[in-house]
Amino acid sequence: MLPTGLPQGAVPRLERPGPLRERVYEALLELITTRALQPGQHLVESELAGHLGVSRQPVREALQRLNTEGWVDLRPAQGAFVHEPTEEEADQLLTVRTLLEAEAARLAALHAGAPGVAALDELCAEGEKAVAADDVDRAVALNAAFHAKVMELAGNAVLAELAAQVDRRVRWYYTPVARQRGRQSWIEHRELITAIAKRDQERAAFLMRNHTEHTRRSYQQRNGS
Repeated sequence: MLPTGLPQGAVPRLERPGPLRERVYEALLELITTRALQPGQHLVESELAGHLGVSRQPVREALQRLNTEGWVDLRPAQGAFVHEPTEEEADQLLTVRTLLEAEAARLAALHAGAPGVAALDELCAEGEKAVAADDVDRAVALNAAFHAKVMELAGNAVLAELAAQVDRRVRWYYTPVARQRGRQSWIEHRELITAIAKRDQERAAFLMRNHTEHTRRSYQQRNGS
């Protein structure tokens, strides 16, 4: 078992087709993003290899890549540890997210048609169900899907590319506050859908800016700070 323990079956063995190092990297990144591997947790190559059903070499390569990207810290004579984000790192990323998402909401209000609005409605309904069931993992995944859909409806490839670069880190930061945000987050999503459906660009941008700022403040206050 890993030091903090993972639920039975949480780490499926990897299928062999495709570059193995890429699959190992994606699996470890997903475990970090969802906090199955907690910030500060010691990552032991042999244990990770055993969970993933691979040799240590692709695990070592994946950890080196994750270190380069800031997800993992490699410490001399100590090994690999999941990176512990600083308050400044989180604040900077969530501030940038606010700028990107507000513009995406404005553009979505400009371009989205009825099918796009319907897709947002469906995601919102599923998110509300997840919150009611206290299914935090599903709520986090649906929250990411909702924001990704708004970005898609914006129709700006450059904006989408920039958003994709921060998406996984946003999900990483959002997970600890998902239960705290709870139903209120989806109420805000509903208000945003209404603004997009009415093609009210200014209100859509305003609502999204407030929505992402609420998440940023919730992260800052998560430990009562």
